[in-house]
Amino acid sequence: MTKGDLVASIASQAGLTKKAAGDALEAFLSAVTGELVKGGQVTITGFGTFKVSARAARTGVNPQNPSQKIQIPASNVPTFKAGKNLKESVNKK
Repeated sequence: MTKGDLVASIASQAGLTKKAAGDALEAFLSAVTGELVKGGQVTITGFGTFKVSARAARTGVNPQNPSQKIQIPASNVPTFKAGKNLKESVNKK
């Protein structure tokens, strides 16, 4: 599903125009991004939690030259942990 498909789905399910659904999606993404940039987390009960995790520096291997070692710097990465309801919905048979 692309962003356009998601906007169309939101519009049809909520009875909104695609423009209004697109604006709502952009506002949601902006709010989540802003909170993660500040180092916070966003929890949507039943759906999941977005947060930032620290990834330590490490030594890697250059895939074009496997004998060459490279240093991969430490970084912060956004993560998502699925909530109980989402897990159960995905695992229904």
